[in-house]
Amino acid sequence: MNMEGRVVLITGAKGGLGTSVTERFLEVGATVVGTSRSIKQSDFNHPKFTAIAADFSNGAAVNDLVNQVVSRFGKIDALAHVMGGFAAGTVAETDDKTWDMMRDLNLTSAFYILRAVIPHMRKAKYGRIVAVGSLAAVESHAGLGAYVTSKMAMAALVRTVALENADANITANVVLPGTMDTHANRAAMPDADFSKWVQTADVAKLIQTLASDEAAQITGTLVPIQGK
Repeated sequence: MNMEGRVVLITGAKGGLGTSVTERFLEVGATVVGTSRSIKQSDFNHPKFTAIAADFSNGAAVNDLVNQVVSRFGKIDALAHVMGGFAAGTVAETDDKTWDMMRDLNLTSAFYILRAVIPHMRKAKYGRIVAVGSLAAVESHAGLGAYVTSKMAMAALVRTVALENADANITANVVLPGTMDTHANRAAMPDADFSKWVQTADVAKLIQTLASDEAAQITGTLVPIQGK
């Protein structure tokens, strides 16, 4: 699935999954703009990679990010919204800081980037949007109230975007990975069977497939990807 000539914006472009997603799009020839709060140009040594740091808790900063990308590259063909966060705790135990963090990382950041990107995609009559949710957030789970609620809301937001923008050749889908094999997850669950976890490279391939021309008929879907 060659993506030469396509401009892809990736949020959370480094880290456990973000690194694999960025590398995948670069492998298939896309021009990649990677963003996070602390990303640097030196994070990926590739001529088609551009790093732009942004604060996704600030709507104006996200608008500025998108305007920078469009000003430099002329368009945004695909958005891979990878960034997010995790926190456990029952509803009764969840303090304001944790609730706000889950809301901001998993929902508000998605709202800001979608709101900023969609007008440019509508003008171009083309767009591919793929957001990363969680298989655990398909239904409620005890002890994960803030996380599950914010991820469920994000999925509803993306599916709404799919309905609102089908007339402009814009697709919007959510990938739902199971537990991924990352350094952070291994550290958090050292006794787990890592061989049964989802590989980040496989999740990245799915995201890239949904962002390609070949996936033009797939929109408004929640796509699970599990390990063994």
